[in-house]
Formats: sequence, structure tokens, C-alpha cells
Amino acid sequence: MRLIHELALFEKAPNEVIATEETLLKCGFGENPLFISWVAEMQGNVVGMALCYIRYSTWKGPVLYLEDLVVTENARGMGIGKALFEQCIDYAKNQNYSRMVWQVLDWNEPAIEFYRRYQASFESEWLNAYIDF
Repeated sequence: MRLIHELALFEKAPNEVIATEETLLKCGFGENPLFISWVAEMQGNVVGMALCYIRYSTWKGPVLYLEDLVVTENARGMGIGKALFEQCIDYAKNQNYSRMVWQVLDWNEPAIEFYRRYQASFESEWLNAYIDF
């Protein structure tokens, strides 16, 4: 939860987090998990995480969606994000998914540069839409 709140603060949306530890435990580690996640630890402390879920594309078939990749600020630059991102890529390939997709804020230049190292494609035509309940 600490990393989730840190990410929300970084993305200028600190009041948007409504998920709780209970929600994460129920939805990710219950009978029918809704997501897959990996964490990175240093000296017994969680310093990074990647959280993904499976979605289905009518054009591409099963796709791994990377919801969040976050490394705490004082642990950046140590290869933790790279290790987590490559874990997601390996998982998607091993599960025979057709692709992995994610979003990145257009002002987050460090993240954009990170993804460019993987020859990621960036879309410009699509707008994100959602309905809150």
C-alpha cells in the first residue's frame, strides 16, 4: 500500500486511492485472483512492484496489461524497475500472450525513456475513457 500511495502522489492524484490492503488481499490472493504481481525487496523492505492482469483483445487475443510499475524514489537507478519490467515481459511470453500493454503519463519523461529502451510503441490517437462507480 505504501508504494501505491507513493505512486498516486507522484502522479498528482493522492486522493484517488480507494483500494485497501483488504481489497488487495481479497482480489489478488483469493480463490480467483484478479491480478498477478511481483515485488522487489532490499534489506527486507519492499522497494518496487509490478502489478498486471490479463485482458482480452478481439484483434490480438490474450494480452498482459501492466497496471503499475513503481520503484520507491530512493531505490531508483539500481535496476529494480528493469528487473520487474522484464519479469512481466517473460511472464507474458511464457503464457503465450500476444503483447503486453500499459499506459504512461505524457509528462513522465523518465518512464517514457525507460520504455523506449525496449522499443516500445506509443499511441497518439487513443483517448482513455472511464466511468467511476
